[in-house]
Amino acid sequence: MISPTAKEIFIQGITRDGRTFRPSDWAERLAGVMSSFRPGGAFPGSYLSYSPWCVPTSINGVKCVIVNRDLRDAEPMAWDFCVNFAKDNDLQVSEVSPAPPAPAVPKAAQTPVAATVRSDPAAPVIPVEPPKTDRP
Repeated sequence: MISPTAKEIFIQGITRDGRTFRPSDWAERLAGVMSSFRPGGAFPGSYLSYSPWCVPTSINGVKCVIVNRDLRDAEPMAWDFCVNFAKDNDLQVSEVSPAPPAPAVPKAAQTPVAATVRSDPAAPVIPVEPPKTDRP
């Protein structure tokens, strides 16, 4: 089951029982089918390229397709096609959820920029003179 908050899903070229999925170019084929689904849609005269919402890649030597949730928002049937492809072929799917927001830093804990530049406030400050030239 894919979480409704998942930012991206990774369809991996390994079946649930650990076998490598064939054919070896399955990721490129799936991404090729999804290439017309893109922000702004496809337009006449554009070059063939993968959609930014469905990208083939290889992670640790395993073929994968990264499917972005924006595909689901723009074209729910295309998203379902990718999810069902993984399900029908018994492929492993993992997901990336949005990172939780970082905790706020209290104002008292913030360090002024000048204090971070000098590591030893007791160290003497050495003045730097501009280089001398023979030109007026």
